[in-house]
Amino acid sequence: MRLLFTNDDGIFAPGLYALYKVFKKTHKVYVVAPESEQSAVGHAITLSNPLRVKQVYRNGTFYGHAINGTPADAVKIGVNELLDSPPEMVISGINLGPNVGINVLYSGTVSAATEAAILNIPSIAVSLDTYEKTDFTSAAIITKKLVKKLSKMKWPKGISLNINIPVLPLENIKGIAFTRQATIPINDCFEKRTDPRHRVYYWQAGNGFLYSPEPGTDVYALSQGMVSITPIHHDLTHYVTLEAFIHNPPFNSV
Repeated sequence: MRLLFTNDDGIFAPGLYALYKVFKKTHKVYVVAPESEQSAVGHAITLSNPLRVKQVYRNGTFYGHAINGTPADAVKIGVNELLDSPPEMVISGINLGPNVGINVLYSGTVSAATEAAILNIPSIAVSLDTYEKTDFTSAAIITKKLVKKLSKMKWPKGISLNINIPVLPLENIKGIAFTRQATIPINDCFEKRTDPRHRVYYWQAGNGFLYSPEPGTDVYALSQGMVSITPIHHDLTHYVTLEAFIHNPPFNSV
């Protein structure tokens, strides 16, 4: 398969390189990724500044293209300018840290996969459930196994898959769960500090979710040692409410 790899941790991130090493043996791999970390930029794109692209080499061998933009930028410019033809799949990751629950809305990793889905290219976002320095090899091997299976299915138009992998040895993973996105609020908190000029500033220091996840959700599956796979779509319309408004409008004039 012809695969485009990207991420939000930056082109030199170990999760991306782990994917590259595992897939390049049997697939045609292209890497287009941000030149620096773009975590939590969501689906931002660059409009007010030029996008610059540079070639990146690792150990003397061409590795991919780095851009001074966001993950969504990387997919856009990769598909439309840098590749001769569209890839068969876009893989975003492997992210350091899970992208589950409402964190999906902030995630550059997930947004890169969503951008590919908007372009009608099958796509997955892959994240590992740890924020600690780790070996991504097992997660990359799991991703390759999943891609082999996913490549055989009829891909729903406009859908990307958000995949989260427990930080466990391969043999200890409990299986795969097809899940919905949890809607648990994040435990938001801020650390207040004062600089040497006595000006107040804040560091966001949220940690975890406010309460336990429900079975069937991505957060719950990870907590049970399972790989979570959640189909996601960029259409944010809430159709139940829309239908209610159409059949019983709450008002009829401005």
